[in-house]
Amino acid sequence: MNSKHSFIGAVEIGTSKITVLVGEYTGRELAIIGCGECQSRGVIKGTVVDYKAASDCTHSALESAERDAGERIGCVFLAQTGGHLEGFHNHATVNVKAADNMIGRDDIDTVSELAKTKDLPAGRMVVHNIRRPFHVDGRLVPTSPENLVGQKLEVGYWTVHGQEQRLADHIHVIRGFNLEVRELVLSSLASGHMVTTPEERQHGILAIDIGAGTTDFVLYRDGVAHTTGVVPVGGTHLTNDLAIGLRLTEGHAEKLKLRFGRAEVQNRDRAEKVWLDGNFAIGDRQFPRQAIETILSARTWELLEVVKKKLGNAFAPETCAGGVVLTGGGAKLPALAECASKVFGVPAHLGEPPAGVSENLRDPGYHTALGLLYYGLSSQSEQAAARRRGGFLRGVTRLFAHT
Repeated sequence: MNSKHSFIGAVEIGTSKITVLVGEYTGRELAIIGCGECQSRGVIKGTVVDYKAASDCTHSALESAERDAGERIGCVFLAQTGGHLEGFHNHATVNVKAADNMIGRDDIDTVSELAKTKDLPAGRMVVHNIRRPFHVDGRLVPTSPENLVGQKLEVGYWTVHGQEQRLADHIHVIRGFNLEVRELVLSSLASGHMVTTPEERQHGILAIDIGAGTTDFVLYRDGVAHTTGVVPVGGTHLTNDLAIGLRLTEGHAEKLKLRFGRAEVQNRDRAEKVWLDGNFAIGDRQFPRQAIETILSARTWELLEVVKKKLGNAFAPETCAGGVVLTGGGAKLPALAECASKVFGVPAHLGEPPAGVSENLRDPGYHTALGLLYYGLSSQSEQAAARRRGGFLRGVTRLFAHT
């Protein structure tokens, strides 16, 4: 950040709600000073489908956050999710140039650019180039290899890309509020950064963020994001399954899910029933408790199995000592950790933000927005270097040209 004192925003345009946080950054520390929320409209599975509706509710949340903070936001970090986001690994190797085999800055820049250089299909744009650790003559180097001695320098990048127009739609929503989008950040990287520690990321951990319309995940190895992905299924799909299975409205199904839902079947008594409202008023109805648990546990298990399948060979219990950490609004479903532990074969737990985060923001539903600020600021030096090389700015400028 160029300013020694600035007000930055984190914006998550979700399927169920829009969340905006305002952070005051002094150059040394970050304080959350404002929060704004609005029920989401015009957004399905992380994609803007009605620009005016999405803009109206996003701008309402931005205005609310600025009123709460008493300050005007200077720029924002904007979360990205959706089934259009995809990732791939690209690897490069170079021979060290120097006669004494000492690795220089040129060697590092050359191998990095080679590993990031891969043509994308028309209409696609890079969102993140995530560098994996360097290797010198096959030996892993957790930090910079500069000034080490070796003959071959290797590096790989996990590149995430998305549909240019869908990314543009999100940027234009923010731009309509006369705000600069400082960076696009994957939702999984934001929430994962918030609920994992550097030690866990070093030893391997899988973070799964279950939202209303999508489930985002990031697998960490050797301290960095190794693989990311998005499944276009979330909490609303569990609600929909319940509505279909029990033949009731989605509103009533959501109520039953929140009151009696579980990710694993606990009740074995087919005869036990629960009341929808419990007030015995006209319209109050009874439903089999076992049926509620059976429907939700089946879809939850299926969702986690899809995440595991998408990870493929990237995931292995022996390289994931930190286990699985769950976050997002959908992660509050009881027994979800037990279900995840069985699916992945490693310990699982509900994620918690670091100490110091105020109590009203500790709910898993805020982890992505919180992570946007902390992840974005922690990676500013690397991102600033990328912008100086023109990579990100070229992409954003191209997106703005569509307006």
